[in-house]
Amino acid sequence: MMAFGLIALIAGAASALMFASIVSGALISLVLFYLAPLPLMVASIGWGPLCASLGGITAAIGLGALFGLPYCIAFAVTVALPAWWLGHLILLSRQVSVAAPASATEPPVEPELEWYPVGRLLLWIAGFATLTTIAALLTLGTDAETITGTLQRGLLRILRSTDPQTSAEASQLVDALVRIAPAAATIVAMMTLTLNLWLSAKVTATSGRLRRPWPDLKTAELPPMTLVALCVALAFCFTGGLLAIVAQITTAALMMGYALTGFAVLHTLTLALKSRTFWLGSAYAVVVVFGWPVIAMVILGLADAVFGFRERFLRNRQPPPLPTP
Repeated sequence: MMAFGLIALIAGAASALMFASIVSGALISLVLFYLAPLPLMVASIGWGPLCASLGGITAAIGLGALFGLPYCIAFAVTVALPAWWLGHLILLSRQVSVAAPASATEPPVEPELEWYPVGRLLLWIAGFATLTTIAALLTLGTDAETITGTLQRGLLRILRSTDPQTSAEASQLVDALVRIAPAAATIVAMMTLTLNLWLSAKVTATSGRLRRPWPDLKTAELPPMTLVALCVALAFCFTGGLLAIVAQITTAALMMGYALTGFAVLHTLTLALKSRTFWLGSAYAVVVVFGWPVIAMVILGLADAVFGFRERFLRNRQPPPLPTP
């Protein structure tokens, strides 16, 4: 029990220090800030969600005592809550069937378990990315005009600090950045949460504490109703006001979910290629360097959700059934 509590305290302290490092303003602190959920996620997956919850509560209270209530709430919502809940979902399973032993002398067979699907984990990550981005914007104001005005003034202040003679073209650039800022922040939150979850699972698997088999990531797919939610969110993007901003954030999160499933589709469709590693590496490099080609992955993920490319490809690769005598 003492070791359990010590691990919780260490994970919470590490996450809190990484989260609070952003106050320093150093460039490396931005990396540490985005990796802040990692220690708590490792604790949640390796030692259980209770370990992460104890560490998260302790860290949030410590940050609140040192820096004030806003830091406490921000840490709890953006770091502790996703780490605890996603770690809980990774370990979630249910019995599919119980195989009886062939004879009474044989040892009992372990029941077959169905683990929580990767696609639903992606949907939860999209939900947390949406929640944290909306919460961050609501700290700037409670209506669309106040939020956009605060963002514009902040960006103009940054530009004027580097170039005191800000031109009209710079103002137009600021307006464009303000329009895409909510979606961009959502994409960053989505990708960092996904990266933290993958890294924490890899760490626990390497240490031998991962209590579930490593999932086949090529089979990841979002629930069917996600496409309906995406269409509804897209429709609300044209309403205007705060509702449109929330809809844009939701749309960006769900599209990034389909982009990740698009990569899963790409991994499946390239199984028959001899130079598969080269093509996959090139695809990842192009997306990381240029960014905008991720749209192709979104389209591929959406197309697979509608037409079932992976299912057709795998069905065609299966050998034909043997003829009956």
